[in-house]
Amino acid sequence: MSNALLTTTVGSFPKPAYLQQARNQHAAGRLSREELAELERRATREVIALQEELGIDILVHGEMERGDMVAFFAEQLDSMKIGGLVRSYGNRYYHKPIIAGKLRWQGPMTVEMWRFAQGLTGRPVKGILTGPYTMVDWSFDEYYDSRREAVLDMARVVRREAEELVEAGARFVQVDEPAASTRPEEMGLVSEALGLVTRGLGARTITHICYGDFARVFDQIASLPVDQLDMEMANSDYDLLDLIRQHKSEFRKELAMGVVDIHSHVIETVDQVKAGIKRGLEVLPPERLYIDPDCGLKTRTWQEAEAKLRVMVQAVREVKQELGLNGHP
Repeated sequence: MSNALLTTTVGSFPKPAYLQQARNQHAAGRLSREELAELERRATREVIALQEELGIDILVHGEMERGDMVAFFAEQLDSMKIGGLVRSYGNRYYHKPIIAGKLRWQGPMTVEMWRFAQGLTGRPVKGILTGPYTMVDWSFDEYYDSRREAVLDMARVVRREAEELVEAGARFVQVDEPAASTRPEEMGLVSEALGLVTRGLGARTITHICYGDFARVFDQIASLPVDQLDMEMANSDYDLLDLIRQHKSEFRKELAMGVVDIHSHVIETVDQVKAGIKRGLEVLPPERLYIDPDCGLKTRTWQEAEAKLRVMVQAVREVKQELGLNGHP
């Protein structure tokens, strides 16, 4: 049994064509919610089966039931409503939610699908939540007098959902905060809210942050109240490793290191990924280094996602063999 260089993915997988079509039909009123849910479960089975076939260690359920990572949760809170389309990046748009009342948790939002996915495998499946700072930052606020009050109330909502996941049996809870790197002056608020979600939770806690100017806020990111940081690396040529190296004696967290670029159609070679992993091993020991893609895979085709993951897993196997780090968790 080895806990060295465990493999995982960040969260989302590409939706199969049949599910995309079904979501459109449901939105147009031509497919029932029950029929759509059955297709979401079918796609989730495929996501779990692929990860097991590849030999990934810590699985995700693929988020087949989710559209946008913020709107999915906003749609289940009476205090939020869905607004008009805004541009996310490139040619991608989402319906930006609106905070219209006091934020309160009203019941489990993710547990049913997590429980379904975990029932398909003996390997751990991460519970994945959108973080409170990102939920507020990517919404219009028409209710709260202060941004801090809104973020902390949202943190209490996310905490309750995290508790439900842990009670259901989740051993890993990931809180995605992609907005955290956009306002360096608010990293204190990010940390305060994340602490409300994670402290004393009773599971291994992770936060995923990607594509920002991390050098300006590295000390604050390194001290976020989680067990593991999940960071993109491949897209930025692993420059974050240099920051960690400079603060190596103070950096005590686990690091999930992105080694394949999810914004590129190009499939990395095994040697390219091995080189990235070895750069990580120059900075952190293998038991504190997890290997995954830069971010969620939903921007890629199913074929591209599978190919990138296959290269990633093969690269890890070869590095572990070279270092004598064999075995599975």
